[in-house]
Amino acid sequence: MEASAGLVAGSHNRNELVVIHGHEEPKALKNLDGQVCEICGDDVGLTVDGDLFVACNECGFPVCRPCYEYERREGSQLCPQCKTRYKRLKGSPRVEGDEDEEDVDDIEHEFNIDDERNKHNHVAEAMLHGKMSYGRGPDDHHDIENPQFPPVIAGNRSLPVSGEFPISSHGYGDQMLSSSLHKRVHPYPVSEADAGWKDRLDDWKLQQGNLGPEQPDEDPDAAMLDEARQPLSRKVPIASSKINPYRMVIVARLVILAFFLRYRIMNPVHDAIPLWLTSIICEIWFAFSWILDQFPKWFPIDRETYLDRLSIRYEREGEPNMLAPVDVFVSTVDPMKEPPLVTGNTVLSILAMDYPVDKISCYISDDGASMCTFEALSETAEFARKWVPFCKKFAIEPRAPEMYFSEKIDYLKDKVQPTFVKERRAMKREYEEFKVRVNALVAKAQKVPPGGWIMQDGTPWPGNNTKDHPGMIQVFLGHSGGCDTEGNLLPRLVYVSREKRPGFQHHKKAGAMNALVRVSAVLTNAPYMLNLDCDHYLNNSKAVREAMCFLMDPQTGKKVCYVQFPQRFDGIDRHDRYANRNTVFFDINMKGLDGIQGPVYVGTGCVFRRQALYGYNPPKGPKRPKMVSCDCCPCFGRRKKVKYGKEGANAESAMLQGMDDDKEMLMSQMNFEKKFGQSSIFVTSTLMEEGGVPPSSSPAALLKEAIHVISCGYEDKTEWGTELGWIYGSITEDILTGFKMHCRGWRSIYCMPKRPAFKGTAPINLSDRLNQVLRWALGSIEIFFSNHCPAWYGYKGGNKLKWLERFAYVNTTVYPFTSIPLVLYCILPAVCLLTDKFIMPPISTFAGLYFVALFSSIIATGILELKWSGVSIEEWWRNEQFWVIGGVSAHLFAVIQGLLKVLAGIDTNFTVTSKAADDEEFGELYTFKWTTLLIPPTTILIINIVGVVAGISDAINNGYQSWGPLFGKLFFSFWVIVHLYPFLKGLMGRQNRTPTIVVIWSVLLASIFSLLWVRIDPFVAKTKGPDTKMCGINC
Repeated sequence: MEASAGLVAGSHNRNELVVIHGHEEPKALKNLDGQVCEICGDDVGLTVDGDLFVACNECGFPVCRPCYEYERREGSQLCPQCKTRYKRLKGSPRVEGDEDEEDVDDIEHEFNIDDERNKHNHVAEAMLHGKMSYGRGPDDHHDIENPQFPPVIAGNRSLPVSGEFPISSHGYGDQMLSSSLHKRVHPYPVSEADAGWKDRLDDWKLQQGNLGPEQPDEDPDAAMLDEARQPLSRKVPIASSKINPYRMVIVARLVILAFFLRYRIMNPVHDAIPLWLTSIICEIWFAFSWILDQFPKWFPIDRETYLDRLSIRYEREGEPNMLAPVDVFVSTVDPMKEPPLVTGNTVLSILAMDYPVDKISCYISDDGASMCTFEALSETAEFARKWVPFCKKFAIEPRAPEMYFSEKIDYLKDKVQPTFVKERRAMKREYEEFKVRVNALVAKAQKVPPGGWIMQDGTPWPGNNTKDHPGMIQVFLGHSGGCDTEGNLLPRLVYVSREKRPGFQHHKKAGAMNALVRVSAVLTNAPYMLNLDCDHYLNNSKAVREAMCFLMDPQTGKKVCYVQFPQRFDGIDRHDRYANRNTVFFDINMKGLDGIQGPVYVGTGCVFRRQALYGYNPPKGPKRPKMVSCDCCPCFGRRKKVKYGKEGANAESAMLQGMDDDKEMLMSQMNFEKKFGQSSIFVTSTLMEEGGVPPSSSPAALLKEAIHVISCGYEDKTEWGTELGWIYGSITEDILTGFKMHCRGWRSIYCMPKRPAFKGTAPINLSDRLNQVLRWALGSIEIFFSNHCPAWYGYKGGNKLKWLERFAYVNTTVYPFTSIPLVLYCILPAVCLLTDKFIMPPISTFAGLYFVALFSSIIATGILELKWSGVSIEEWWRNEQFWVIGGVSAHLFAVIQGLLKVLAGIDTNFTVTSKAADDEEFGELYTFKWTTLLIPPTTILIINIVGVVAGISDAINNGYQSWGPLFGKLFFSFWVIVHLYPFLKGLMGRQNRTPTIVVIWSVLLASIFSLLWVRIDPFVAKTKGPDTKMCGINC
């Protein structure tokens, strides 16, 4: 499918398919006829078969045959443009090095074996560029002898497409890798740096007296081959001086906590049993929650990657690039909440990443079927033709233009090209014009015309009804017509909007991601997939290479299902008032999980292995031999005799063959249509572990299948959403998806490069932040009450999920329930101050040691955790504060809504978090937006303030002896107020600007306080006099 094919829209169920041409202005393609040699200036000429002579099949650099043969005979034998070694063409004499090529002689080419295949390719090209009609019946065939456009999705093409490989009986992985390690087409040239290093080594040997007679020249590739055999990454364990004291303190804290709870249970407060019992239940739950959170952090690790080894192994000079193709998924819904300019910056950073362009395909899922998003993506594709070569020429970081031009740094640092300043100014002006055009599209989209949107050619926009529209696919950039201003190829950019019809369940983001999985499998079928939110751009252009160091490692990569990167954010206030960075989770918890079975999937910034998403199990390693006892000493193992002979050899060979054919046997027993859906092309793609599109598939068939697999009824009676792809059943589909993979035995990797891989935006407004946390917590509640609850799911077929990993998953589903004891515990201090009772009996000196030891262990755990993780104390404290703020507000509402959904069937809809930024810096931080989530923490805060005032007033009135018991209550209450202080600042907004709702709450609570004040009577003297009934005096 080519970039010039137009917008393809259709519905499989309605038997419709249409191609809308003319929406974009046609772009002139480079004429291949009459090319001249770039070396001598003569015509390139024709081959012996009458075709245009092409010296280099990799880049097509125009060179005539005499120059080609002279370069092979006398020169470096390399293409001047791509530096690929020239291969011998038909009719050319052999030169030194040709004997190593896996090629055939000319005599075998004199038979027209491939005539039928070439004829098939011409028909496929005609089908793609011919006029397509409605319906899914037989296509009209046109005889085209000289096709105008080169083939893109067909076999035997001159330009490779991302993710496409020829089908063979084996994958290119291990076999091709091993062959390339031990055999070369030509040696690497020795650079000046290598020569200098050798001279220094010889000098050192002379100084040491170890330089003997000269040895015969060694293979110059030996050192490089040794380097290529090294691992692509390694674990970096935390220093024992940091991690061992941390573990010791955890064990000590657990013991102290057990003694403390025993003391609390054995010493009840008889005059305040309800308060004491409530506090005991809360403290037991807090202890349970702490255990679930703490022990998965027992084995934290760091990791290092070696990008140079990756290049040496898979990007060898003179050989085809062996890096695996990657399909990138970007999802968006509402252009009003997710501005197209933000999405465009994300797309531009993807297209400009440091990765082979023919290995990258970017798919945009527009689940809102918005013409504004479609047209903005068209503008983005045009701007990418200028932006991508600029980034690669000057090694720009980051490669999202909005972030690059807004960075307040010295942009001339490390730049030595004299044209950089001039080109940067010109590019900034181009980007500003691009922004104006995109903003104009957004302004135009504010008001929908009465008759719906109309495309430039007069065709009604297929997605005018966002809830009832056909599926749509448009390739904006591809390997035909997808070139930048310098003539270099660009990665493929595909717009996808899945079909939506009333009466079908579409499963929100999870359903959109599964549609992208199927479309990409039909069109490019890369073995790896990167998924990003529309506001998460590539901050590190080598991020995908970092992931490939784990996924393509021949030793450990086969069992890795995904590589998760931490989330980093822009536009957050300096003090991070509402813990938006979430560094405690990403820098502490995730590192701990990486040392067990891998981090959880967090919804974005993750590179997947496609086979893992298809529900396959990881490859099995060799089984360990069973223990055999000896005859000379007693052994604990049972004595077995090993039989050697023909039967044993046959059994061993049968076992090995059974392991090799394990997957084939599974495939023969599986009903693929029931599992993957009724698409033969898609089912075929699932069997190709190393990716690639079958060369025999015609472009027209791929177009129809692409529309077919995004139809709204495709997933009916299949395993999509239950065992395959993104898992349905929760609005936090990311947790479920990663959990299912870990239950099958896969492991994941946590990658933290020095330069953050991705950066996004986070809601810095208090109400928006609480609504975001509410959605996450509600998803956890849904998982807890589903069949996929980590507490009991995954035990069948062998427990492949490690216990500490299960602890972490259980914690992700039960943490919202902590809100109930947390709310009660935050109210207890105010109740104690107002009733003059306490949750603890008078503490003796010995009992006080429990409290001192407990608080000391808590502080020590926090300090040592910060020491090995590198998290600052301010970030840790903000996390603690927002744990309380979110716990008494969003988490509490999530529990209530979750129970209503499970018990009463009342469903709740979540809103997309706004990605728009305020014109003023941190303007959203001070904006007050009223929501019911603010009621519980406001009430708790005011009640505690009232309790503090009442308690101090009563102590002043009663004298010195009442201050001792008061200190414990005041400490308890101040703990609550200090944790809710950021919430109070957010409630007040800017200085000297108090919202009306706060005034109303203040008046209401002041009235309650007045009534309590009258009831307590703190300043009325309590005098004891004679009983008037006994004395009989009429007073």
